[in-house]
Amino acid sequence: MITIIYLKTFKLSDKKILNNNIYPYNVLKNKEPDVFVFDNITILYGNNGSGKSTILNIIAHKLNLKGKERNNPNIPGMLDYFEDYSNDCEYELGENENNRKYNKIPENSRYLKSEEILYEIRKIQQDKVLEESYVSNLVRSGVQVNNAKQLLNDIEGQKQLDRFRYAQEKYSNGETTLQILEEYIEPDSLYLLDEPEVSLSPQSQVELANKINKMARYLNVQFIIATHSPFMLGILDSKIYNLDTREYKIQKWSELENVRFFYEFFKNKSGEF
Repeated sequence: MITIIYLKTFKLSDKKILNNNIYPYNVLKNKEPDVFVFDNITILYGNNGSGKSTILNIIAHKLNLKGKERNNPNIPGMLDYFEDYSNDCEYELGENENNRKYNKIPENSRYLKSEEILYEIRKIQQDKVLEESYVSNLVRSGVQVNNAKQLLNDIEGQKQLDRFRYAQEKYSNGETTLQILEEYIEPDSLYLLDEPEVSLSPQSQVELANKINKMARYLNVQFIIATHSPFMLGILDSKIYNLDTREYKIQKWSELENVRFFYEFFKNKSGEF
């Protein structure tokens, strides 16, 4: 099976400024990364503050992807620094199955942030609370529980829920992380994912990683993912850049500090299982 690579390489800016405490220079200072060379699944691993989300945003900005965000646009001068840095980065596109270089990133490509995923989940949770509140109100008024749940699905029940939603906030329909990947990620595209495992249980993280593997393999989707989840790291068929190292070293998942910590912890507790 042919591996499709839309974004082949990305080189961060070598530009220096006098005050390197300004974003994004402050996040990337004291680092000496070489060019990122991407596989169909590439992980940017690192602890908080390592710059993995910043690098995703820089890539998204440079490629003009949907979901890109600028830094502090209301603070004078801050936006210019971020744009200057992003514009000074360089990238190379990959080749198609006929070994012809792509002339652009697929239009459906986008950057999905962890905050965006959490927001979608909160909307789902909000709807669930509203449904339970509606059913509870009906039961207190004398309606049997089963009948109340049936009423929830009729036209009048949906209208009542809409009124509840409008009274609190105008929520649109949201999807959980797994549903977002199933329903919104389209074939033949590039996706940057910022900690997509946020709020997921270990079992769901494993399921998510397996879904990403399948999408990369069968739907010609390329992923660049920021994560430090040992479950994602262990399941994804990926190249891993360790952003906690000065040169952004390529490492196996079993060599990473976060994974080693979990290994040692459970090894020391093995007698309790």
